[in-house]
Amino acid sequence: MTETRTEPVPNALPGAPGPTDPSDPAATHAPDRMTARDRTAVSLLLVSAFVVILNETVMGVALPRLMEDLAITASAAQWVTTAFMLTMAVVIPITGFVLQRTTTRAAFLAAMGLFSVGTLVCALAPGFEVLLLGRVVQASGTAIMMPLLMTTVMTVTPPASRGRTMGNISVVISVAPALGPTISGFVLSVLDWRWLFGLVLPIAVGALALGAARLVNLTTPREARVDVLSVVLSALAFGGIVYGLSRVGESAAGGGASAAWTALGVGLVTLGLFVARQLVLQRTDAALLDLRTFRSPVFTVAIVLMAISMMSLFGTIILLPLYAQQVLGLEALQTGLLMLPGGLLMGFLAPSVGRAYDRFGPRVLLVPGATIVSIAAWLLATLGEQSSPWLLLTGHVVLSVGLALMFTPLFTASLGSLTPNLYSHGSAMVGTVQQVAGAAGTALFVTVLTARAATLTDTGAGPVTSMAGGVHAAFLVGAVISVLAIPAAFAVRVPRDAGHGDGAHSVEGAGSAPAGVH
Repeated sequence: MTETRTEPVPNALPGAPGPTDPSDPAATHAPDRMTARDRTAVSLLLVSAFVVILNETVMGVALPRLMEDLAITASAAQWVTTAFMLTMAVVIPITGFVLQRTTTRAAFLAAMGLFSVGTLVCALAPGFEVLLLGRVVQASGTAIMMPLLMTTVMTVTPPASRGRTMGNISVVISVAPALGPTISGFVLSVLDWRWLFGLVLPIAVGALALGAARLVNLTTPREARVDVLSVVLSALAFGGIVYGLSRVGESAAGGGASAAWTALGVGLVTLGLFVARQLVLQRTDAALLDLRTFRSPVFTVAIVLMAISMMSLFGTIILLPLYAQQVLGLEALQTGLLMLPGGLLMGFLAPSVGRAYDRFGPRVLLVPGATIVSIAAWLLATLGEQSSPWLLLTGHVVLSVGLALMFTPLFTASLGSLTPNLYSHGSAMVGTVQQVAGAAGTALFVTVLTARAATLTDTGAGPVTSMAGGVHAAFLVGAVISVLAIPAAFAVRVPRDAGHGDGAHSVEGAGSAPAGVH
């Protein structure tokens, strides 16, 4: 069935290609093709995003070296990762508002400028406090980059080829964090930890310079007042939740439980107030983070699946190095090499998965993907004290295949089910869920591991046996959760503008498909 929507789109995304006059049909139609200017912008954003996201997990393997060189405790060292995640959780929800009020060029220069300055500060840090400051500045730039990339792609990419482009974004979001420990292991085997930032700095500065010279504005901002109360509530809500989750695992290891649960409680209560505030503000299109995205059933289900997937990814990134080094006795470099094939495989599969999405839609990819992720989780749950490193490698590779089949369809279907005026808000929501789910997965896996290991230690088991038992218990819980994703995968349908011509897969309400020709 062919239908043309010609009614004006409220607050259509500023600066989308073509006129914004509602009387012009081009104002409500998605682009038919990408121009050379658009391809240049997307390519530059993809490369820059890969560099900034890589830094989220690059410090995990370096923590022992930091503790030794800076004479700090394990609890303090963990803050170089916790502070990064915390800053991301606070800044990302605000980007939905910011991206509608700044140009593409301004947002990119701000993101890469902040990231470059933060990287320089980290590379020259004389002590822990300065290093921590640098990580916060880095994360501020990173938090802007990912929603900017997704919003730009949704604005300039024709619906029929979004899967292919989102496949490239999947490389950034899924592969970059997975490669972080591997690259860190390589660098630390021959250089000081400061080179983790020194080697990235020229790449970041080069991307910044190239963006300043070549990137053009793809959006035209509109003026609006920021709701200060929403900003405060957002920071307290998402910051409190991520901080509380990130400290739950540590508190299980001994002390600090009250602070962790207090922060989590404050975060959850404030989140309720934040949601209530947005529901009021969105009536006049003044919300900091527009929750009308959840009126799309496709978006809602995709977000749930994305949360489960990110929990699996980040939980595995945390557990496998612990198991490899403390149970199997492998070095940091060996551990990084074990995780390298899975990360590379995700990157290799992502473009093919994107093309398959454009041709077949999400369900044919998501259902097998969710099933494979669950199989991998149950396989990893068999790891024990005497397991072979090959079993660990196999489990990680199988998990990577499953996640590769899921990420691209989830990103594409979720954002493709929204109207253009909600793209930036949807992108911010996706980024926020990634951070919260990553923190939740890490907290859940580490808490189960710690609790089980403590129980085994109390019964007289040795450190290796206790750690192996804790890893087994954590993966077992993860395997049970992964089963829930399989039936949910059947509920993700083709957005109306995805170019598949299935009118039965329409989405209603404010989260309906972007206006255009169907």
